[in-house]
Amino acid sequence: MAEAALFDTFARAPLRFERGEGVWLVTEKGERYLDFGSGVAVNSLGHAHPHLVEALKSQAEKVWHVSNLYEVPGQESLSRRLADNSFADKVFFTNSGAEALECSIKTARRYQYVKGHPERFHIITFEGAFHGRTLATIAAGGQAKYLEGFGPKVEGFDQVPFGDLDALKAAITEKTAAILIEPIQGEGGIRPVPKEFMQTLRQLCDDNGLLLIFDEVQTGMGRTGKLFAHEYAGVTPDIMALAKGIGGGYPLGACLATAEAASGMTAGTHGTTYGGNPLGMAVGNAVLDVMLADGFMENIRDVSLIFRQGLASLKDRFPEVIEDVRGEGLLLGVKAKVPAAELMLAMRDEKMLGIPAGDNVVRLIPPLTVTVEEAREGLARLEKAAEKLAAVEMKKSA
Repeated sequence: MAEAALFDTFARAPLRFERGEGVWLVTEKGERYLDFGSGVAVNSLGHAHPHLVEALKSQAEKVWHVSNLYEVPGQESLSRRLADNSFADKVFFTNSGAEALECSIKTARRYQYVKGHPERFHIITFEGAFHGRTLATIAAGGQAKYLEGFGPKVEGFDQVPFGDLDALKAAITEKTAAILIEPIQGEGGIRPVPKEFMQTLRQLCDDNGLLLIFDEVQTGMGRTGKLFAHEYAGVTPDIMALAKGIGGGYPLGACLATAEAASGMTAGTHGTTYGGNPLGMAVGNAVLDVMLADGFMENIRDVSLIFRQGLASLKDRFPEVIEDVRGEGLLLGVKAKVPAAELMLAMRDEKMLGIPAGDNVVRLIPPLTVTVEEAREGLARLEKAAEKLAAVEMKKSA
């Protein structure tokens, strides 16, 4: 086989999967792995979901792409369904989460501009955040490891410590346009924002003429047991970014906004060539068909409860390996006592996949279609991994 000609930007695991079935991935050698990573929370309905496969195949036989120079019926139906099931009045479709965040940032800045406040373009963000890999979104995230070597940081992002209300209030100035936050920090280590803090954000925005932006790229589309994570706090944003689970594996994102927040986004102010193409719209509508069905969210919460209880038991039994269990629904994180990379490898030895995150956390984010039996199988494999690591730790301390 010829040597790959790829950028060296990923340290890939030596695994090559040729097909998937629900929560399982199968390698070229026929080895079956329990996928509790879901392609970083993307494969929301698992692998090769029949309804998604049929939707994509059916659309592929008609038309793939026409551009946004013309009307796309799938955009009309998917945008209407998203609006009807959220706070939003308007939707802009993208191909990725980073693009959805870029649109969110531009929407907030443009709103202040058309309201007569061009000086208000700064956006307050929080330490530990991750909002994407474009120049603007790495500036919004503020993490040094992602900013290094890419020139001057894009202006207009003021970062405050996670959960620090006093610092947040002090950061609001006459230049502030919006506040941007993830309801649960994903890459930052599955750190939920307290409900009271979310409610305070809403009040601060209302009091100061700011827009509230929620990054629900990872937390949205049922991941927490509700369609959107902010529903738990009983607050609504002005703008919201979605991606990952909305396409079930197809590259798709969306920026949702109220009519007021989107009032500055008039013809010619923003655009996309691929965004909202017929293939993506067919899959996005198919994802919603499943997610909006009676009992789907309730099942996520039921499975999550059993899985979470099992993880708590493992924490009690293996305190030298597991320090804490965090998250909501099927967006869960195990904060490890050992290096998280060691826990990931031990899980992989048991043919189970997870996703690394900050703060020495391993994310457990299975498809939302995972059954109770599959959740228990995951717990059994995690238990074996923890047992082996605990034995190693015992030897070290002996």
